[in-house]
Amino acid sequence: MANPEKASARTLAGKCFCGQVRYEVADEFAYAANCHCSNCRRTTGSAFKPFAGIERDKFRLTAGDDRLLIYGDAGGHDAHCGQCGSLLYSLVREGTYVHVAMGTLMDDPSRTYLRRFQGAMVHDYGRSAAIS
Repeated sequence: MANPEKASARTLAGKCFCGQVRYEVADEFAYAANCHCSNCRRTTGSAFKPFAGIERDKFRLTAGDDRLLIYGDAGGHDAHCGQCGSLLYSLVREGTYVHVAMGTLMDDPSRTYLRRFQGAMVHDYGRSAAIS
């Protein structure tokens, strides 16, 4: 079992596909889910959006904040890279929480929330399949 004190001091890095927008987030996610509402399906172009929620003050852009494409307002929005289009995060709950798009994390959270992606392989219930 992970040491909770050590986990809370850990910072995770994330970035968009092209690398122009980068962020850091505390390894202290309050929750995680796969949302399949119509808005999440549209913003990701997928059947669902895997995300982890955290208080806004535990998330920080480290590069490319001037390159963000924001859809919404100060109380709630989706933030995409303006160059490659990657969805990085959503600001929710009247601006108090950030939903980090799990696919943009470069580091693994200390808690397991979703099935694990390693390299270009998806490991799913003992089977693996290449992602192209």
